[in-house]
Amino acid sequence: MTERAATRHQQRVEELCGGAVRALTGQGDLHFRARRLYRGKRLLPIAAPHLYPAADAGFSSFRGAADGLALRLLHADAGLHQRFAPPAGAARVVFELLEQQRVESLVADTWPGARHNLRQRFEAWSVAFAASDLMETSSGLLLYTLAQTVRTRLTGEPVLQATEDAIETTRGVLMQGAGQHFAALKRERHDQAAFAPHALALALHVAQLLQALRDEAGAGDESAAQTEDAALALFTLRVDLGFEADEAATTVDAGKSRVLEEAGHRYRIYTQDFDEQRDAADLVRLAELHTLRESLDTRIARSGLNVARLARALQALLARPRADGWDSGQEEGHIDGRRLAQLVASPAERRLFRTPQLALQARCQLTLLIDCSGSMKQHMESVSLLADVLARALEQAGVVVEVLGYTTAAWNGGRAAKAWQRAGKPPAPGRLNEVRHLVFKSAATPWRRARLSLAALQKAELFREGVDGEAVAWACARLRQDLDLEPGMSIERRILVVLSDGSPMDTATNLANDVHYLDHHLQQVVEEEETRGGVEILGLGMGLDLSPYYSRCQALDPAAGISHATFSELIELIAGRRHR
Repeated sequence: MTERAATRHQQRVEELCGGAVRALTGQGDLHFRARRLYRGKRLLPIAAPHLYPAADAGFSSFRGAADGLALRLLHADAGLHQRFAPPAGAARVVFELLEQQRVESLVADTWPGARHNLRQRFEAWSVAFAASDLMETSSGLLLYTLAQTVRTRLTGEPVLQATEDAIETTRGVLMQGAGQHFAALKRERHDQAAFAPHALALALHVAQLLQALRDEAGAGDESAAQTEDAALALFTLRVDLGFEADEAATTVDAGKSRVLEEAGHRYRIYTQDFDEQRDAADLVRLAELHTLRESLDTRIARSGLNVARLARALQALLARPRADGWDSGQEEGHIDGRRLAQLVASPAERRLFRTPQLALQARCQLTLLIDCSGSMKQHMESVSLLADVLARALEQAGVVVEVLGYTTAAWNGGRAAKAWQRAGKPPAPGRLNEVRHLVFKSAATPWRRARLSLAALQKAELFREGVDGEAVAWACARLRQDLDLEPGMSIERRILVVLSDGSPMDTATNLANDVHYLDHHLQQVVEEEETRGGVEILGLGMGLDLSPYYSRCQALDPAAGISHATFSELIELIAGRRHR
């Protein structure tokens, strides 16, 4: 499986597990993003090592973890947990583990499937831990023994048979001085308030044992002490992050900007003197546009895409029945006053009624905002095909559609960066390039008249750098504008689909501020626009998970090409069945 296909598979697994958690808890705003559980936009700080399987784990492991998270939400009071929890370090790691073991022991007898999933997930984690380098250290062995011992006491399940002999001695060490707390864990497992003091005492006891092991190793060999420290740090990191520290990430690399935070989250633009909004067709010679259009038409014909079928699917999703006149001459319905004279002339006449005539009408506007940065050049043929077919299908479905793009007019800052240099390079100048916003198809322009302009998506010279946050704000502002529509027609739903292959990138801005300045601003803009309401913002990633920026997104596999399956995924995203 390719990395991109693996990303899409992982998203599907997370959607299924998210649905399971929502069903078990009755909380509709829960969803997974990058294998972490969120409530709305807030990450839920639930940390236990077996709750976060590696990306290549089987579906049963993810389902077991989802059931464990659901039980945590059902049976644990987060406020009470925080009051008893140690501040940080090894004691906090142990306390988190004990609370998770407690809630999993409370799985109802009427949930045999969940019980099986939980057991299978814990066994999978145990096998992986036993095979890891952590098991070769005293600290790792102690933590593993603790997990096995507590699990056995709370649930009655046996320890992993393959490691039963290996942990026997360490289990005796654990019991010394803490036997009463181990005994109390099962007795008080139904009462979190009564359980927490014993869990805290046990966590502090284990932390002392870990420190003693470190000191003992350091007395004989400093490198041994460092090994113990590294083992504990790695275990803690795995708990905090929920996945292996060296695991390859499939999500975009997003972060927080120190410069933006120090400025009170006020985004700066050094100068807007060189910014521009252009019709894409004006940037390409007419003869070249015709050549690009012929090439695009050839690829569309070869793709086998059925535009009419896609339009029907979009209409079924986005259109609603609206009254469209009356159908007279019916035998039931509303009395038609114009036909009452017929009743006098022909008493047997029954066709004196009329019924309302309904027609599907899509009171919807959709904007496709395309990242025209340099890295998207490799996808421009697929992107142009997707944009053209989607625009045509949406128009046939009666949806108002706009296709926009964003890039810069220069590399490495252009005239804006030169003006900053002439001013003596003042610190933290903010965005430092010539933004160029492109209109490939406006809302008022029919697809037939925009055909040539859409072909400009294949012009490689248009693709430079990307300032995503400003582009999203610009597209949302255009979506909120009142349109000159036919009488009786109004827009009730506005959707923005952002098509990108990664994080915002402008070299001059990043060098003059910090590397996360633009992606922090993008997160800020999306959150502000969603809070304001009126526009649904969706992310469509070309081979990457855009969930750090967009709460609803989907990763496409460019290697698979644009097919009916691609549009099916987009339809599911618009329908709201792709929560990330």
